Amino acid sequence: MARRIAAGAAYGGGSIGLLGAAAVTVLLAEVQLAKRSVGGGTAPYPPGADGLYGTAFGLSGPLRLVLLGDSTAAGQGVRRAGQTPGALLASGLAAVAERPVELRNVAQPGAMSDDLERQVGQALRDPDQPPDVCVIMIGANDVTRRLPPTQSVRYLSAAVRRLRTAGAEVVVGTCPDLGTIEPVYQPLRWLARRVSRQLAAAQTIGAVEQGGRTVSLGDLLGPEFEANPREMFGADNYHPSAEGYATAAMAMLPTLCAVLGLWPETDRLDADRREGMLPVAKAAVEAASEAGTEVTGARAPWALLKHRRRRRLPVPAAPEPTAATAGERAEVHRPDRADRP
Repeated sequence: MARRIAAGAAYGGGSIGLLGAAAVTVLLAEVQLAKRSVGGGTAPYPPGADGLYGTAFGLSGPLRLVLLGDSTAAGQGVRRAGQTPGALLASGLAAVAERPVELRNVAQPGAMSDDLERQVGQALRDPDQPPDVCVIMIGANDVTRRLPPTQSVRYLSAAVRRLRTAGAEVVVGTCPDLGTIEPVYQPLRWLARRVSRQLAAAQTIGAVEQGGRTVSLGDLLGPEFEANPREMFGADNYHPSAEGYATAAMAMLPTLCAVLGLWPETDRLDADRREGMLPVAKAAVEAASEAGTEVTGARAPWALLKHRRRRRLPVPAAPEPTAATAGERAEVHRPDRADRP
């Protein structure tokens, strides 16, 4: 199914029908119920976290990190800049690289994959200073707003290809498992999980074939979300809490470091961790079913399936704002104990 979605994206095919008319009627009723349940709280607009991280390592030659995607990439649902995935990843990357990291976040809350073209344009607006690495987190809104999966994968593949052509490394956090959202009931929960995983697998195929790496977000990286939804989701029962973002960032950081050559790489695959060389489509499906799994392209049509060990994230320090935005960010960049992941 994932291969057919990806192939349809490449050749302009349509979406795949999954349900009969009677089942759709039942599901539409559940969708309306879920809409009344989700969003009961108010998710704060994501705080600005752009700036320079790891200034203790100096101010020259920073690594340039750009985040693209939807509200998850932007960090909607938390109130402090240090709790956003961008700040967590930038702090972790600076600690591993022992270099400062300049963070730019061009993600847009509510964005679908068709907004990636605009976001890539923003990420590459300065041809003299292209990003070293880009992180894309997208897909949830494609599912909830029923963007055909073939179009979703086509937009993502084009974005990865454009960023790779510009010389940036790309790590894609694939579509999260919407079946873990607490107010969603059966059979809508089953359908949400099925469609989310199909899209995540197809995204993996599209991104890897364009030279990117993927990390499956699945149920937003861990059984914590399903076991403790009230702790891992934010006030609106939809966006992650600070703990949820920390869990996601902790799972993506090893791949982010590896793609920049900062993580020890080995040709030996660990069978105990279920790592292996698989056809791309099979690796994509395996990754979609287990959160935190990395897929890296090898010689076509093969891909490496890896389960990297997670590392503790450092406490994000307040970034150094640029002169143009120093006044704007004075309120959000205050180190505090609440910034601890």
